[in-house]
Amino acid sequence: MISRPARLRREHFSLAIDQEETAFVPLEDIAVIVLNHQEITLTHPVLSACAEYGIGLYATGRNHQPAGVFLPFLSHSRTTRMLRKQLDITRPTAKRAWASIVRRKIENQATCLRLCGKPGEDRLASYARRIRSGDPDNLEAQAAAFYFVQLFGSDFHRSDERWMNAALDYGYAVLRGAIARGLIAHGLHPTIGLFHGSEQNAFNLADDLIEPFRPLVDLHVVKHTASTEGDLIPADKQALIALLNVDVAMPQGKMSVLSAIEYAVESLVRVYEDGESALELPTLVGLRAHRLEY
Repeated sequence: MISRPARLRREHFSLAIDQEETAFVPLEDIAVIVLNHQEITLTHPVLSACAEYGIGLYATGRNHQPAGVFLPFLSHSRTTRMLRKQLDITRPTAKRAWASIVRRKIENQATCLRLCGKPGEDRLASYARRIRSGDPDNLEAQAAAFYFVQLFGSDFHRSDERWMNAALDYGYAVLRGAIARGLIAHGLHPTIGLFHGSEQNAFNLADDLIEPFRPLVDLHVVKHTASTEGDLIPADKQALIALLNVDVAMPQGKMSVLSAIEYAVESLVRVYEDGESALELPTLVGLRAHRLEY
């Protein structure tokens, strides 16, 4: 995240960040860049490098919330084939996939309550067990209404202008962009969702797949004391971006959120391919940063 005036340029295989001094970061080591200042300039080769290396480039607005994301332009070799698969998915397959997503989201919400020492885990677990294909009983909404009150208190409203909501919005936006990046890298079009289908939303599929990841942001916000009454400070934003490197559990083992997104998207591709494969989705385990072991 860049929060001071800077000039970004490409130098060979690195991103050069010119400020009082120049820092060099290998492009292959970058997953996400957040531009968080009005006086940042960048060259065209930087944009080309972001596309070449699959880097998500976020721009923030005047409120310092992510306002846009630059993504590679459907560079996957099977983009047309996958687009047809997305358009041709059967309704029962889409409904089963959505049920899996909602079930894991509610399970992770239950885990979040437990990790925060809040009551209500058993009730959410009951909601999760009762999810049916397509969630016709709208248990996702019932669970969310109960969950947020338990987590943040009865006076909490998502529309309020307060630090908690600013942190939630920022964390969700970072996750959303990272998921959109993963979808495009695997040849999927983020506009065409399984459940979400707004014609005004360019990220319907990302908004489907983000659901089981959201409780990680919720857990972080509850566990961290508000730094201000409203807006986030740079340290808050850095911590929220760092959630991409927090461990979650996947069928393959514990891994970072960024890696889990890759596996989840790969499993989604298999759902589109054969209609029978199961989605592989993250399980919340805490807020421990992923560590490489050799």
